[in-house]
Amino acid sequence: MDHLTKIAAQLEANGLDAMLVTSEPGEFYAIGFHGEGVLVVGKDEKRYSTDSRYIEAAGQRVAGAKIAMTDRARTHMDLTVQAVKEMGVERLGFEEGYMSVAAFRAYEAALPCELVPAQGLIDGLRAAKDAGELDRMEKAQAITDQAFTAICQFIRPGMTEQEIAARLVYEMLRLGAEKMSFDPIVVSGPNGSLPHGIPSGKPVREGEFITMDFGCKWGGYCSDMTRTVALGKPSAEMERVYHTVLEAQLAGLTAARAGVPGKVVDAAARKVIEDAGYGPYFGHGFGHSLGIEIHEAPNANAREERLMPVGAVVSAEPGIYLPGRFGVRIEDVAVYTEEGCQILTKSPKELIIL
Repeated sequence: MDHLTKIAAQLEANGLDAMLVTSEPGEFYAIGFHGEGVLVVGKDEKRYSTDSRYIEAAGQRVAGAKIAMTDRARTHMDLTVQAVKEMGVERLGFEEGYMSVAAFRAYEAALPCELVPAQGLIDGLRAAKDAGELDRMEKAQAITDQAFTAICQFIRPGMTEQEIAARLVYEMLRLGAEKMSFDPIVVSGPNGSLPHGIPSGKPVREGEFITMDFGCKWGGYCSDMTRTVALGKPSAEMERVYHTVLEAQLAGLTAARAGVPGKVVDAAARKVIEDAGYGPYFGHGFGHSLGIEIHEAPNANAREERLMPVGAVVSAEPGIYLPGRFGVRIEDVAVYTEEGCQILTKSPKELIIL
């Protein structure tokens, strides 16, 4: 995971002398550490500044960059200006997708060089996970799978959506998660038609679906999964919708591979749902990339023209949402390869009746 070298290797192709990294995910990608710092990556030299809260940890964890500490006399900006001058930087890339207008104006006024938008440089590298990143994502997903097994043993009629969500958080932390990838979604019965519904005080009842969308971070990398389970016997229509979503997911995963645009993957799944008559009730995309952040790029949606790189980690999460009645979503995470994809999620996908 020598990402500093990877960034430096892309500078010339992007017409840059150095790259300025100021975002939390960019910083973590580059050096495997987040110390609210500023990083300048040159072809031959890398400089990182942080403050007294993080300087000891940075000394232990940051390799490949010269580390400096800010103080009352030397701000991040002072150290960045010094780095740019001493490294002879004339064209400095920056993360325009994360930098605020106010921050850009401050850097533009202070730095003796040209600032060049270069979000694509780091995004392109982050899109293709290396072996070290995949190891972390597999660990995060294993924790999530174990939490799903535990929650299926925990759920009982009368529990609230909030109780189930809280238990999911507890289980993932108990199993070794650093924190959640996002706030868990737990919705049941008519609330299930809300794709990003917020867990409420509604009790779960016999004959309802419960949709749970959750994930955690391990080693700084995310997991993500969704399972819809039935509490008691589902209706014939509920079973039909569930199996349609599962068939759609499998169709999308069959189409998923490196070298194809995300819209092709999305179309394969969407056709199954449309052919079953539920097209209007699948409004979001088939999936999104994830890694350090829960939503990265490229995506598997109807508008995505970019080709999927080898090593892309992308969710597979079609759904059908019948307003005011119920919803179903099934989500796995898959690594795209030249031959197809490898699914990291190990939890069963057949309809589970609790």
